[in-house]
Amino acid sequence: MPRADFYLIGKPRFREQPLLLVCELARKASDAGLPMLVLCASTAQAEALDDLLWSFDPDAYVPHQIVGADEDEDEVPVLIAAPEHDAALRPLVLNLRDAAVPDGFERVLEVVPADESARGPLRERWKQYQARGVELGKHDM
Repeated sequence: MPRADFYLIGKPRFREQPLLLVCELARKASDAGLPMLVLCASTAQAEALDDLLWSFDPDAYVPHQIVGADEDEDEVPVLIAAPEHDAALRPLVLNLRDAAVPDGFERVLEVVPADESARGPLRERWKQYQARGVELGKHDM
């Protein structure tokens, strides 16, 4: 059964820079040998994530690339997709876009902003996954 995990931002360091949470989740997936696709909301967000993955932790290396940057995308543990690039879903997807991920994943991670007024769309997404029979989980971060 597919699973959707919602990560609610609460810690000050994630409130200040939400993409840090994405970096932590990408590192965890990479360390576990789980190929991840990150669906970014914009090209600027994809580029910012690409830059941050190089610098967020001086002791960590998370192999990654943006879709379209190289031919060997299947070999990259963390693949970052801007909206204008199509990428095949991987079993593990981290979704930063405005819509729920279509069927085809084993697990999807959704980052929920700290700002209460921005959480409405994520609540709707929760209901959409629930209606599709996706197992749901919530994590306070």
